[in-house]
Amino acid sequence: MILDVIQRSLQSPNRLVPVESLLGRADGGRMPHVDVSLLTAEMAETACRLCPTSALSLVHREEKELLCLDYGQCIGCGRCAELKAFSIAERLTCCGVSKQRLVQYFDPERATEVETELDIPKAAGREILSLMGRALNIRQLDAGSCNGCEAEITALTNPYYDLERFGIHFVASPKHADLLLVTGSVTRNMAVAVKQTYEAVPAPKLVVAVGACGCSGGIFATSPAVAGPVDKVIPVDAYIPGCPPTPAMLLTGILEVLRRPTKPGK
Repeated sequence: MILDVIQRSLQSPNRLVPVESLLGRADGGRMPHVDVSLLTAEMAETACRLCPTSALSLVHREEKELLCLDYGQCIGCGRCAELKAFSIAERLTCCGVSKQRLVQYFDPERATEVETELDIPKAAGREILSLMGRALNIRQLDAGSCNGCEAEITALTNPYYDLERFGIHFVASPKHADLLLVTGSVTRNMAVAVKQTYEAVPAPKLVVAVGACGCSGGIFATSPAVAGPVDKVIPVDAYIPGCPPTPAMLLTGILEVLRRPTKPGK
């Protein structure tokens, strides 16, 4: 009987998803996409009123009123998708990026996206790769999560996503880690533990904040039990938005932070 099971398993098609189908995908993440060609000032105002976390807001820059979309605060509620200019994104390029790149600006009057100056990322990712080759050890840290992000992170290790094919592994001790993957808005009871975990990770090291809570505090940002998002407690190199981010978004973010360019002269 066991031989029959093995034979059927060998004959079944390969279910491993190709990496080309993962990178940049946001299917299931419910994150919004703005078709700026359809955006009007009235629609922008309505979207801001519908947004429960102020991820969508109106800001004044250079005597213009712009629509600001902060993916770090977005919980993917889908309310804005009821409007013509908004839809659920199929692809998302802001995973594993700096906090600046989580924010987009749109000019409803000119129907254009406003370009913003981007910061230069740190060189830690390249330094780790030069030392470790393709291997990367991750310590996942729950700083106050609802466990939604943890469920998606766990899926990375299944045969469909198979994170280990990239030489990426989860480890039990921060002393063995190269990257700290932090979920949840940091509760006051966990703040010291988060700092101690960060200090236990040997340099060079990377820190990635995961989910709306990790990026901005999410819906718990104003709670008296919360110390703030991850970057209020420890330095953060990159952010992966979503509530929760899908396994594809997580994988994209982890790979992106490793291949980010270095500072000039590094």
